[in-house]
Amino acid sequence: MFSLVFYRTAAGNNVVLDLIRSFSVDDRRKIGEDLNTLQFRHPLGMPLSRPLGKGLSELRISLPSGREFRIFYGWSSDTSQLIVLHGFIKKSHKTPDRELRIARERQQEFL
Repeated sequence: MFSLVFYRTAAGNNVVLDLIRSFSVDDRRKIGEDLNTLQFRHPLGMPLSRPLGKGLSELRISLPSGREFRIFYGWSSDTSQLIVLHGFIKKSHKTPDRELRIARERQQEFL
């Protein structure tokens, strides 16, 4: 089992959790279920999770509201932690470069 660690800004803001908290109860429940699955069954494969290279992966969540939510995460085998780096609502087929860049920058902060 891995413990979950959520990214915090230098000012201490928990941006990923704040985003998740802005969703409806049903959407939050689904996100929680999928994070729980990740936590207890890591490493996962498709269709729930997809590796993006260099230690970064994507958790793919279909929300009850009909939207697609993505969470970028990394992991540390040394500390048995999954590091939740970034989340966003996916609006197009391709993952926007901007979202991937944010996740990679945050990943570098943890290294």
